[in-house]
Amino acid sequence: MKILLTNDDGIHAPGLWAAARSLSSVGEVAVVAPDREQSGVGASMTLHAPLFVHQVPAEQYLMQFSPGDDTLPRSADAVFEPAQNGAPELANPISAWAVQGTPADSCILALEQLVMPKPDLVVSGINRGSNLGWDVIVSGTVGAAVQGWVRGYPTIAISVGSVQSPRYQFSAEVLAHLARRLADAPEVSPPYFLNVNVPNEPAERIAGVQVTRLGGRAYGESVRSEDSFGHRRYWISRNRAVLAGGEGSDIDASKANYVGITPMGMAFSTTDERMEMVRGLMDGINFGPNGA
Repeated sequence: MKILLTNDDGIHAPGLWAAARSLSSVGEVAVVAPDREQSGVGASMTLHAPLFVHQVPAEQYLMQFSPGDDTLPRSADAVFEPAQNGAPELANPISAWAVQGTPADSCILALEQLVMPKPDLVVSGINRGSNLGWDVIVSGTVGAAVQGWVRGYPTIAISVGSVQSPRYQFSAEVLAHLARRLADAPEVSPPYFLNVNVPNEPAERIAGVQVTRLGGRAYGESVRSEDSFGHRRYWISRNRAVLAGGEGSDIDASKANYVGITPMGMAFSTTDERMEMVRGLMDGINFGPNGA
């Protein structure tokens, strides 16, 4: 099995390498990620400028980001054991590239040019901080995953629910289990697209797993301003918790310490009822040759 791994936190992010190490127990891993932090860029692409790519030494990153203590019990397919020379000993190889572009750019370049043969699975993460409810619209993690899914690949976007001291290793173990499940699952059309949110808790405090739907608004924006040498500067932050979930939502699952697995798609369309409401709103309007 071959796995493409990307993210929006950048090539230097510990969550990326926790995921790479864990996924190497499942198959060969190709890491293609932005060369810097790209959170909040959604599915944006670079269309009017060249993109530069360079290969990076995966072994050095793996040595830098060692596993934490919050792991599931190890089994015969343990993902990491330190070799005598200090280099990571992996079940399958890991290669890596850094892209001077967005998360979506990284996924597109990987699938169209860099990764041959083509992967069997696309993974984006592990993101530092949750991607719940409507946050997926602006998420670079989900934005990268979309590029894999629309090209026909089964896809996982995965996030851990805190930006402060995130427990990446437990999330990485969850990810490896999900990757194995997808590897063994029959093909479906369209392919699976799973948005996974793991609470930032030790394994013993996880309540279980729930298959969820997207909730509403998880976080709101706040704006602050300041004067700087005669110019007004503005800063947008997404730090105001709203957490409008509802029964069966990913937001409620996260609050109850469940791993939330949300089947995703691109159904931005609406209900039949709303379609009829808009038809009524447009009744009598004519934008043709005879005017409105």
